[in-house]
Amino acid sequence: FFYPMIRQPVYLFALSLFLLLSSPLTQSLSMATPSSVKSSVSSYYTALESTSSLKTNACTSQSAPPDHIKECIKNVKQSVLEKYYGCGLCVPDLLDGCTVVDLGCGSGRDAYIISQMCGARGKVYGVDMTDKQLEVAREALEHHSRVEGSSVVEFHKGYIESFADDLGLSGSVDVVVSNCVINLSPDKEAVLRQAHKCLKEGGELYFSDVYASRRVPQELRDDEVLWGECISGALYWNDFLNLAKKCGFEDPRLVEDGKIKLGNKKLEEKCEGIDFYSATYRLVKLAGLEPDCEDYGQAVIYKGSIPTAPKAFVLDSHHVIEKGKVFPVCGNSMKMLKETRFRDHFDVVGEGKTHFGIFEGCGKNVPFGEGKKE
Repeated sequence: FFYPMIRQPVYLFALSLFLLLSSPLTQSLSMATPSSVKSSVSSYYTALESTSSLKTNACTSQSAPPDHIKECIKNVKQSVLEKYYGCGLCVPDLLDGCTVVDLGCGSGRDAYIISQMCGARGKVYGVDMTDKQLEVAREALEHHSRVEGSSVVEFHKGYIESFADDLGLSGSVDVVVSNCVINLSPDKEAVLRQAHKCLKEGGELYFSDVYASRRVPQELRDDEVLWGECISGALYWNDFLNLAKKCGFEDPRLVEDGKIKLGNKKLEEKCEGIDFYSATYRLVKLAGLEPDCEDYGQAVIYKGSIPTAPKAFVLDSHHVIEKGKVFPVCGNSMKMLKETRFRDHFDVVGEGKTHFGIFEGCGKNVPFGEGKKE
């Protein structure tokens, strides 16, 4: 289930930056300390003057956002839009009344869009480490306050590796979003742990980022251009899944993905043998999720009552649940639908008291010869 680059990540805008700046620092990035990585990344965002400064097609979006997002974009101040680097959008459904944290909010475009989705009862925190971007975001606060039905927005300077502690957020946030920023962090485990800490039970981290088909070698990770573009900082996909589980997100769900074309022959040669993917994941904070998809003989029926998803609700790429259709689900999926903000939008079929084994179609079957289906 692909939405090709509707949320085109932030990863490639830095290529244009370096073409513009011809920086002598582009040859090598010393990864000696996390602070050096943060300083380097921050300088990328500071240097670009506007979206029009980009000189390559690396940050193009191949698909338009959905209509309800287009309407929200119309209400965002032009100066904010000009400092947004064509990297798509990562907004889940059903945010009305929610408290949301946007990690790496930049000039605030996503935060201002999300605040319209949250409504007057919601609240949005934007966190970024770059003064110049935050200045643009804050200058638009008065303009945004006049947008009818929007939530309060606050912008905070800080690091995503410590944002929950810095803002005093513990078990109080409904949704954390991020658009290709966690990739840039030198301590991704800290970011995931902070997200888990701030979320309510049933809350979620909904974010897009870049992943690699294999572990990226150190010589590429030490390249400042590749790191700044979110390429060499990409986690090997299976390492990410294990890290997410380690940090308390027991069942990561892939929502959408697409293969990245670097569009630069020199960079492609450097990265030969490694494929990179843009992917959006839903990580739900729920106790009692099982390691595998277990069948308890249950199904759900979607009511079609989520305003932005009247025909079908997408839990993940394997669970596109059409309105009115009886849709069998495993125990984990049932919890994700009935113990979260989505609970009122689904009817349940089956009591779930009997275990029928591994859920068919979830990639695992009985491994022994007699258990294999003919």
